[in-house]
Amino acid sequence: GRCRLLCKPSALAQHLLRSLGRSAALRGGRWPWPRWPRLQMLQQLLQPPEPEPVLARELLQLPDAGLVALDWLVGPWEAVGGGGGVSRAVLLLIPNAAGKVTAGLLQLGLRALERGFIPVIFNRRGHNGCPLTTPQLQPFGDPGDLREALTYLRCRHPSASLLAVSEGSGSGLLLAYLGESGSSSRLAAAACLSPIFRGRDWFEAGMPWLYEWPLLLHLKQGLSRYAGSLAEAVDMDRLLGSRSLRELEESLFCRTRSRPTSWELYWEHNEPLRDVDEAAVPVLCLCSADDPVRGPPARSVPTELFRSSPYFFLLLTPHGGHCGFPRRGSGRCWGHEAVLEYFRAMGEFLRAEEGRKGQPQPR
Repeated sequence: GRCRLLCKPSALAQHLLRSLGRSAALRGGRWPWPRWPRLQMLQQLLQPPEPEPVLARELLQLPDAGLVALDWLVGPWEAVGGGGGVSRAVLLLIPNAAGKVTAGLLQLGLRALERGFIPVIFNRRGHNGCPLTTPQLQPFGDPGDLREALTYLRCRHPSASLLAVSEGSGSGLLLAYLGESGSSSRLAAAACLSPIFRGRDWFEAGMPWLYEWPLLLHLKQGLSRYAGSLAEAVDMDRLLGSRSLRELEESLFCRTRSRPTSWELYWEHNEPLRDVDEAAVPVLCLCSADDPVRGPPARSVPTELFRSSPYFFLLLTPHGGHCGFPRRGSGRCWGHEAVLEYFRAMGEFLRAEEGRKGQPQPR
């Protein structure tokens, strides 16, 4: 279609270009209202997935006694295998930074389950009903808890490929992890749907109220459950009185009682791309030029990164809103199909490279 793939020329890029070019997800099936990105965003936030997924929750205890929750998608149907060689790969789904598990993310998990993946949702401390056992939440770009979760997944599925896909502002966590981990990352490939690349700029610019206020209320509702335990660390009156996501972020992580810090210093340690030059895992970033949450590509998409790094691939589409990428008919989000095709192509390419070099597949 009208998508463009921006990347550094390589054998992997050529293989990906051919695979996506053959994908039916990028052809036809256009939505009736391609120029209404906010309507697309509203549909993505409110429309329930079909069919309703069945989840099995597992709590993972961290070294400091904190907890994160892993929600395994186990129904309504069983995995059917196939998947072009990536069947039974574990696919970690990372929600946005507010912990909102959207219908779109669940729909992606269902599509992956249907094709033989093992999808599991990563829930941060205190998010989505995960108990908060320490007066500490996870900062925007601190990948420590994600690293523990991936270590556990590797132990539980030692012979499976580990893949990860993030949605919206949750991409800040995934990108930070890839940069910090470098060549020791446990992931075989990753993808970001409508990623936020520059965290500080995003918080300072603000977002459309249609997106910001629901997420702000969602966060406050979850944090109010832990008002007693958080009160020793933060000013709960200021926190619950926040009128923007930036105010809430500052109240949680900068204006703390024990270790207050400045807004500038906070972002020195939490910018998603702070160590991006160290990333050594193929990453597909699917972005829309009319994304009302991230902002115009000219100021919000680091195109120089995709031109210089052999690991980053930008699939840019004119219309699609924020994590929407809608189309008519079954499989309402063509972006999900593109991401699953990308993972299939990555598995195919890596197996071909291993065969050519005569190397055994790593366990």
